[in-house]
Amino acid sequence: MRALKLVDTNRLELREVPVPEPGPGQVRVKIAGAGLCHSDVTIMAAGAEGSPFHGITIGHEGAGHVDALGTGVTAVREGQPVIIDLLWSCGHCRQCVQGRSNACQVNGTRWMFPTTPGLGPDGTMADYLVADVRHVVPLDGGPLPALDPHGIAPLADAAVTPMHAINTVRGRLDGGATVVVIGLGGLGHMALQILRAVGAARIIAVDANPAKVEQATRLGADLALLADDQTAARILDETEGFGADVVFDFAGVDATVDLATKTVAPEGHLRLAGLGGGSFAYTLNGVNAVPWGVTVQTSYGGTRADLDEVVALARRGLIHVETTDYRLDDYAKAFADLEAGTLPGRAILVP
Repeated sequence: MRALKLVDTNRLELREVPVPEPGPGQVRVKIAGAGLCHSDVTIMAAGAEGSPFHGITIGHEGAGHVDALGTGVTAVREGQPVIIDLLWSCGHCRQCVQGRSNACQVNGTRWMFPTTPGLGPDGTMADYLVADVRHVVPLDGGPLPALDPHGIAPLADAAVTPMHAINTVRGRLDGGATVVVIGLGGLGHMALQILRAVGAARIIAVDANPAKVEQATRLGADLALLADDQTAARILDETEGFGADVVFDFAGVDATVDLATKTVAPEGHLRLAGLGGGSFAYTLNGVNAVPWGVTVQTSYGGTRADLDEVVALARRGLIHVETTDYRLDDYAKAFADLEAGTLPGRAILVP
């Protein structure tokens, strides 16, 4: 089979490797589509010899059909459409039992996220992937329409990550609230749809790309703004000078973090899900970057419950992934378009 391997810093190769065999409790999935993420670009930059990522098959968003069952597997059937869970947590530590599997203590550490395909184990940018059966989620069954796995792989991250962040503030999404979404790429374009599906808050969307701003109202925004030096003032004007109840930053660079801190209201919530390396200063006295009472929370991925929820929303037709397809052989073009920031949503590699 073919697998896209990280062979050196910023260097990928599509290689022929043996088809993996599922062990006890595992399934083999024939990949129908694998999503590209900016995290993949970060991993590529760290891919020199000696890096823990050297030699792996990359890709952490994947969906397909069950191709083979290991011994003891009864929860899924051959041919069934499934999506691969983002975080391969242990399922039995205190955090997992309490529903906080994205903070798994066994398969993660204080500074390292739990085991993730394509970020340790071989990932989804290949013809096949093997995973424990509890890390594959059926896309059919029950009264709702089944999902075609070809174009929905990004639900595993691009939807789960904003879903998890949104679930931390669900109580603030009432009809009188204002929510700001900064960064309308892979995560942000899903956040708009999820917010519209699960809450009643007014949604203000912001991006520096005119094409992404143009599509934002179609995806659920009440107001879409092209980022400039007047954006913060415009948002404050829209909220009577008080700021937004919740601000999501899905870029995480200095400019977006600065906008987020300038527009969040007192007792508001700031959710930083982008990994752009931005920062802001905070002191315990004097004038701070954020008003009093603001909660600040970073976010990595989400839980199995978050994945189940986004799959259900997609099966109900309430959210969808904006995708651009590339053949697996055309991975270089897909990554170039991702880094250029021209994609309206997520790129999909199709084996």
